[in-house]
Amino acid sequence: FQVLIYDRFGQDIISPLLSVKELRDMGITLHLLLHSDRDAIPDVPAVYFVMPTEENIDRMCQDLRNQLYESYYLNFISAISRSKLEDIANAAIGANAVTQVAKVFDQYLNFITLEDDMFVLCNQNKELVSYRAINRPDITDTEMETIMDTIVDSLFCFFVTLGAIPIIRCSRGTAAEMVAVKLDKKLRENLRDARNSLFTGDTLGAGQFSFQRPLLVLVDRNIDLATPLHHTWTYQALVHDVLDFHLNRVNLEESTGMESTPAGARPKKKNKKSYDLTASDKFWQKHKGSPFPEVAESVQQELESYRTQEDEVKRLKSIMGIEGEDEGAISMLSDNTAKLTSAVSSLPELLEKKRLIDLHTNVATAVLEHIKSRKLDVYFEYEEKIMSKSTLDKSLLDMISDPDAGTPEDKMRLFLIYYISSAQAPSEIDLEQYKKALMDAGCNLAPLSYIKQWKAFTKMASAPTSYGNTTPKPLGLFSRVMNTGSQFVMEGVKNLVLKQQNLPVTRILDNLMEMKSNPETDDYRYFDPKMLRGSDSSVPRNKNPFQEAIVFVVGGGNYIEYQNLVDYIK
Repeated sequence: FQVLIYDRFGQDIISPLLSVKELRDMGITLHLLLHSDRDAIPDVPAVYFVMPTEENIDRMCQDLRNQLYESYYLNFISAISRSKLEDIANAAIGANAVTQVAKVFDQYLNFITLEDDMFVLCNQNKELVSYRAINRPDITDTEMETIMDTIVDSLFCFFVTLGAIPIIRCSRGTAAEMVAVKLDKKLRENLRDARNSLFTGDTLGAGQFSFQRPLLVLVDRNIDLATPLHHTWTYQALVHDVLDFHLNRVNLEESTGMESTPAGARPKKKNKKSYDLTASDKFWQKHKGSPFPEVAESVQQELESYRTQEDEVKRLKSIMGIEGEDEGAISMLSDNTAKLTSAVSSLPELLEKKRLIDLHTNVATAVLEHIKSRKLDVYFEYEEKIMSKSTLDKSLLDMISDPDAGTPEDKMRLFLIYYISSAQAPSEIDLEQYKKALMDAGCNLAPLSYIKQWKAFTKMASAPTSYGNTTPKPLGLFSRVMNTGSQFVMEGVKNLVLKQQNLPVTRILDNLMEMKSNPETDDYRYFDPKMLRGSDSSVPRNKNPFQEAIVFVVGGGNYIEYQNLVDYIK
């Protein structure tokens, strides 16, 4: 058996990908944080998965000196420098443990995979590479360099893991361009270093892109600030927007129901529950991109179909002599299901189905509470109208002044979208009126002053981004879900259906992938790290459309854009 030792970075990379059970199947019986108090287990090999930081290296050297484990497999998330490697070597010599250091690897895994087709750079220090960090007015050049290097290190790791050298396109004069220049240089240097290149021989063929290179589109967040502020209507994006959702795990506070606490008694403590929304969750995979009303209806249907099987579960349990919810006994039995009848083999499957239904009932109910208490359906529909320049059925001032609609943040987001999307900035008189309404609603006006400067500053202001001219169509309220038996009281929530339209990020990708000429992307820079001379031209070498692409938004993408890209591919 083995011990796995990781730092917070390693933990964030592993946790969305491997469950404790999967680790156990791989022989990892114990997993510990590097900087926790760990006891010596002298006859066990230890696998380290950490960033090569100063403090991590110090702690590893300390482990060697204290002879904590039988052998040491050191895996660095990002490449370790020569000097730090020497520090470990010296510690190993000093501790007489050279023979115990079995392997040292640079794993180039400094990014977090959240979906089969989505990754983020980091979680621990994400504010260091956030939109705010990159666009701070008082940022120094050295700070900017550090941010860019951090982003490039992760993207470099991503392509090493992919085993492919991309062709890079980016907009000019933006942070995305700085990333492109640095990444091109880093890939180029690695390719030239024939002895240590990470892109030769075995690894290259392994990539699924061996015969054709992928396109990397680096988009700057500033090309479209309305989308990240936009309220959303699809399941995954809603969960991310209104609940506490990080690294595919959602944390909910369970409301303790309506029973009143006797006067003078302490209020009940709210239970916190967390749920993992993973690739193996079929319901999540199928519905994470669906409009919320559809999700509510599907959960209801699943529940009804399960109820018909519930008696079956009871019957199976009694055959097997298990009472109550003793999962342990069931998993013991499921190991020798072969000996039991086929009926019994369906029990674990049914219980798993029940677990997923309960999970989504809880998550969807939590989302629904937000939609209803904040009127998010109204916000979503209204913002879509603003962004698509449709006629508005209600004045913006009324929306902001309505005490029942939304939190101060919701109102600010709505107003910023209006401000960003309008061709003409509102007159000073109007603006003062809006400001007063926002202040009365309890909003912090700092974001507005930033967006005001931003809008004056971007030359884009001459041509506001277009979002297509479609608005969601209400379908009338739910028919089926409205019947009394439903878990979800959807009364008053609009059943809005999404019309497919491409967001700016998706449009840019489409132009560049399909080699379409378009003023939006015609002056995008073109980098090919494989070309000997780094000639910068915006003239693409290959005229064929790309089959694969990676889109990375410098300053942060979001689930709305992710979903839009997924729909575009379909």
